[in-house]
Amino acid sequence: MARDGGDKLKEACGVFGVYCTDPRRNAASLVYYGLFSLQHRGQESAGIAVQAPPPEGKNEHTIECRKGMGLVGEVFNGEVLSQLKSPAAVGHVRYSTSGTSSIENAQPFVSHFKLGSIAVVHNGTLTNADVVRELLEDAGVGFTSSSDSEVIINLIAKNYKKGLEKALTDTIKFIKGSYALVVLTGDAMVGARDPNGIRPLCLGRLNGPAPDENGASHESGVSGGGWILASESCAIDAVGGTFIRDIEPGEVVIIKRDDVLSFTFSEKTRRAVCAFEYVYFARPDSTIDSVDVYGARVRAGEILGRESAVAADLVVGVPDSGIPAAIGYGRATGAPFGLGIVKSKYVGRTFIAPDQGLRERAVSVKHNVIGSEVRNKRVVLIDDSIVRGTTSRRLVAILKDAGAREVHIRICSPPVRFPCYFGIDTPHRKDLISNMNGVNELCASLGADSLAFISVEGLLESIDPDWGGKDKAGYCLGCFTGEYPIPVSGER
Repeated sequence: MARDGGDKLKEACGVFGVYCTDPRRNAASLVYYGLFSLQHRGQESAGIAVQAPPPEGKNEHTIECRKGMGLVGEVFNGEVLSQLKSPAAVGHVRYSTSGTSSIENAQPFVSHFKLGSIAVVHNGTLTNADVVRELLEDAGVGFTSSSDSEVIINLIAKNYKKGLEKALTDTIKFIKGSYALVVLTGDAMVGARDPNGIRPLCLGRLNGPAPDENGASHESGVSGGGWILASESCAIDAVGGTFIRDIEPGEVVIIKRDDVLSFTFSEKTRRAVCAFEYVYFARPDSTIDSVDVYGARVRAGEILGRESAVAADLVVGVPDSGIPAAIGYGRATGAPFGLGIVKSKYVGRTFIAPDQGLRERAVSVKHNVIGSEVRNKRVVLIDDSIVRGTTSRRLVAILKDAGAREVHIRICSPPVRFPCYFGIDTPHRKDLISNMNGVNELCASLGADSLAFISVEGLLESIDPDWGGKDKAGYCLGCFTGEYPIPVSGER
């Protein structure tokens, strides 16, 4: 079954963790709101794990977990959250890039063993997961899922007798690929980011509960702050926290009570943040590695206008991620920006088209044209990317059916020609329409009057205006260039 006609790259997952310094505060409810803010990163499953009181006669806290298939609001309600009261919790929203879409692969993963319990949430993909899994199985470790995230938690559990810090460093040195991890133990919360920083992770400070209009605390007088780990800064904002900084590539932070211990576990490597975070995945109100996502998208539109201007009466952005770039394109070219396409907010990214005929119509269900805005006009249509071409082809058709004289497509990313191996679900190379066609052939197949993509150099400038042609820009461009920051074994 296809989602959205299969014409968008599917998100990485979202991770979120809260560690309250006041034991009376409930972290699970904060994680719930944080996951809502990260819902765009995964809509297949959601889960929350919390520190639970130690069993009778034991000193070590245990871990309790609730997870299910569906959106955050479908998996959790007030009754479920009331059963998860704890000062420390981690959560996850998932889109499957490794392992099938099933409850067995939903996160968090929890392990109970002789020395305690741990929970792990993971965003990314391990490139050596199969090798590590086989080694663990040979050592007698059992697996309950096909997710590479379970490889991580089993490695930590296997080494836990060496102590938390040593178990983490041994695990992280053993795994390869992309990862942003948040780990919950009985007395700590840990964050870790892969040596290239491919997937984002940031640290926030949790403020004390805000007073209501009568001056009373929202949590019955409970005060105190804490710490937050999140995939994006917008989730920190959602719970009233303060963004502190990004976790650096190759960095581990261990949070205990009000202390944050930081250390680097790898030799310095080239930063290679996923460029698609700025093009499409991240929310526009987030900041990732000191880059304002909204500003990067507006600059991409401005650069597109410089690189490939065309005479036009109207600039239209494909909602939602194409709109900032359309604003920038209009500024650069002088063509007016207009709301020519409306997106149905009730058709999510998990919309299912049951057969091929309806799959083609799915774009019309999700997007519709304001005819009075485009009629008899030369329209520039701005989108973030073209994967299979289904959405672009249909949008050109409905714009022309609504009376547009011309439709010129401008894309604020370079052509997607290669698969991603680091946590984004891309089709096989043969299914990437830009890999199979040149720009002129692709333009004709989409029915557009012209087509242009931003250059790789233009994309880098949009993210970092001071880029200036530096050889090592600090971003992963593998899906555009086929050059990856770490070796990969080839198309799966």
